[in-house]
Amino acid sequence: MRKIEAILLVWGVRDEVLEKLPVEGYWLYGEYDFIAKVEFRDEFEMEQFAGELRHLIHGGSFKLMPVTLSAVKKNAGGTETVSMLESLKVSAP
Repeated sequence: MRKIEAILLVWGVRDEVLEKLPVEGYWLYGEYDFIAKVEFRDEFEMEQFAGELRHLIHGGSFKLMPVTLSAVKKNAGGTETVSMLESLKVSAP
């Protein structure tokens, strides 16, 4: 079982709702109202969290974006290089 790291973005909600979010993060002033890094044991826990957010936000909007990191090791002309690749799987309500 692999831990899942994700980015949570919330927008279109009042400050009173942001104060009730069950995670620590940062309030933003612009397109988004809130951003946080969240971690889950597995996909089931992540889906439960998304359900709790849908209930709490009442029609507000959020994105929960799992982040996948992987590395590619290359040997170019006797020199080893490591490239980090990131991909985001976007989950909208």
